[in-house]
Amino acid sequence: MALKKKRASRNLAHGRPPVLQKPKSISRKATKTLINSIHVLEKRKAQAVAKGNVAEVAKINAEIRALGGIEKYQQASLQGQRTDRGGDSSKVLMEWLKPAYAALKAAADAPFRMLEVGALSTTNECSSSGLFSMERIDLNSQGEGILQQDFMERPLPRDHSERFDIISLSLVLNFVPDAAGRGSMLLRTLEFLRKPVASTDEKLDEFLPSLFLVLPAPCVTNSRYTDEPTLEAIMNSLGYVQTRSKITQKLVYYLWTRKNTSAGHGESFAKKEIRPGGSRNNFAIVLRVPPG
Repeated sequence: MALKKKRASRNLAHGRPPVLQKPKSISRKATKTLINSIHVLEKRKAQAVAKGNVAEVAKINAEIRALGGIEKYQQASLQGQRTDRGGDSSKVLMEWLKPAYAALKAAADAPFRMLEVGALSTTNECSSSGLFSMERIDLNSQGEGILQQDFMERPLPRDHSERFDIISLSLVLNFVPDAAGRGSMLLRTLEFLRKPVASTDEKLDEFLPSLFLVLPAPCVTNSRYTDEPTLEAIMNSLGYVQTRSKITQKLVYYLWTRKNTSAGHGESFAKKEIRPGGSRNNFAIVLRVPPG
């Protein structure tokens, strides 16, 4: 006589949705291909939206979904934060801030505030340092501690207490699909950063308030429309001064300290070719600011 199969026990967890599993590792080549593909599709979609081509927008959205959508993109981005893929970009920021550690630690009762836009983790270097009161936002939150929010739609600060000492845009600006949108994002950072006020600590004045900006290196090293002098001119027009920079084969890192509160009005930057050649990319920043 055949043995009866033992019925699996049922408990409260049985009816719940599956627990989020750790995604399988994506190869370095597949990671790069996926990220580049979604960037291209997002740019095409922005062009279709601008032309009012509804059918083309729907088609591109389907292509993005077929690749796994924003969730798959973020999975690829998280893979890029692994130590063997270059690691957490905020490590560079924390290394730069070392001269100001003593002053940052002294403010433990009223810590300095950091806004991390496009946050993928709550355990990166800046979060685990204990030096900041962190706020993290992303278009598609990957877990607790990260608010699902579009920076361009975030409510403006009501007063000084709601502004930040550091804003991190790490591999965020390059994901904005059009040049004018990138300029608008940079301009909007001024609404959320605290205004520069001289303190009793020169190190703090050197580094804060500031914008930490990370981009793929080709955005400034191989673009038809953007190089380091062009980027610096745009940032200077907004009242930022370059405090630190680092260029690697894959990424460029900048720390821009806000020095001038009256900037950001009147000076605009159009899309202008500065490096001709068929091998160049089209990354650009168009800045249109109202007269002040």
